[in-house]
Amino acid sequence: MALVILGHPTFEKSFANKTIIEELEKSDLDLEIRDIQKLYPNYNIDIKAEQEALLRHQTIVFQYPFYWYNMPAILKHWFDLVLTYKFAYGTNGDKLKHKNFVPSFTVGAPEKEYRTLREHHFRVNEFCKNMEQTAYYTKMNYIDPIYFYGTSLAAGYTEKEVKNKAKEHSQKLIQLLIDLK
Repeated sequence: MALVILGHPTFEKSFANKTIIEELEKSDLDLEIRDIQKLYPNYNIDIKAEQEALLRHQTIVFQYPFYWYNMPAILKHWFDLVLTYKFAYGTNGDKLKHKNFVPSFTVGAPEKEYRTLREHHFRVNEFCKNMEQTAYYTKMNYIDPIYFYGTSLAAGYTEKEVKNKAKEHSQKLIQLLIDLK
């Protein structure tokens, strides 16, 4: 069974992330999906409940929109509170050791904008080093991120285009989760 930590601050307005979650829910996979914005709208994260959820699963998927070259604030806050000393790292902090760490996210801009000397200057993978380091520090197995570009309606993409890309993304994620069993 895999755990999906959904960190989207406006999930109800999402086309991409909402489609991904809907596709995951329709799959035959045994999943637990935790919408942390819905669970903790005031950011009062129940650390014990979240740690218990992590302990129940071998694979943890972090699903979110790519915001300002990083994850949304609610997900960063979740990391700050949940991955504690003596649980995720440090003395006896090996509770996540050998679990799979899967970043899965959506990027609003087109891929061409994430090239050297373009608008965003760096490639998306270069912005994922903090996730990779977190997995390393907590002794988890870092799985290369799954993501796709072009989810912003403001950038000229249509709802149909975004949903189709999200469905393709979902199939890749589902296959990965099957392979990781």
